[in-house]
Amino acid sequence: MKLRHTAAWVGLTAAAMVATSACGADGTKSAAEAVNNADTIMAALSRATDRTEQLGSAEVRMTTDLGSGVPVSMDGIYSWGDGYAFDVEMDAKAAQMQELTDSPTVRTLFVDGAYYYDVDPQPSGPLQGKEWMKIDGSAIFGEQGASALSGSAGSPSASMKGLKYASDVENLGEETVNGKSTTHYRAVLGPKDLGRFQKAYGEDTLFNSMTGGSGTVTMDVWVGPKDLPVRMVQEFGAMKVSMDFDKFGAAREIQAPPAGRTGDLTDEVRKAGEQEGRQG
Repeated sequence: MKLRHTAAWVGLTAAAMVATSACGADGTKSAAEAVNNADTIMAALSRATDRTEQLGSAEVRMTTDLGSGVPVSMDGIYSWGDGYAFDVEMDAKAAQMQELTDSPTVRTLFVDGAYYYDVDPQPSGPLQGKEWMKIDGSAIFGEQGASALSGSAGSPSASMKGLKYASDVENLGEETVNGKSTTHYRAVLGPKDLGRFQKAYGEDTLFNSMTGGSGTVTMDVWVGPKDLPVRMVQEFGAMKVSMDFDKFGAAREIQAPPAGRTGDLTDEVRKAGEQEGRQG
């Protein structure tokens, strides 16, 4: 069902990681030097993680590609200071929602564990006369996964915390990104790392949805001034999520639309998911 997949795509939008440090130059390192370098990188990742978590929100330009060749762009505010929430504009055609709106973009909210899509009122059905479509996260990720997601799992802060599970980290050098001087870092989480990383999410459905079932997750981070990420790219199998951070902190409060203007499609999406499961 297109609606279910659209909601899942939006649910996979949050992540951020960070780092800063330097590498040796002569190409040969002793074991001690390699360990020291990794420790330096991980210490910097920890500082940046703490800094980003403290700021609690960011303006982000994001692109999510599920491997279909049609990336979905989502630009707006992500907040994780008091539970996870976001308010973004999403490309309607790429998200396969053009039949629900005449607008080229769909305003999409995530508040208190539920997704809200600003669509055109429909002539019949649950969206008859309604301006917003609601899908509870439990219909996509299960009850435990939705609870973890609404708390902070999947947010930039949560993904940054996941960096501590990476056993393979490296400094790829200095680069200019969006006009800012940055240090480019890469962290790779293999099967053993992901086993520990999964515990941070506490629910198989949410974790597998976020990683695409891949046994390896590669995270690239460009860290700029004040120990904050300027760009982040995550790859999970065929899935790729890219984020550019324009501004941190001071996000406005994100609120759910009025109930009277909202049509709830949670049950329809949940039933569609159960049917897909039986057919699979």
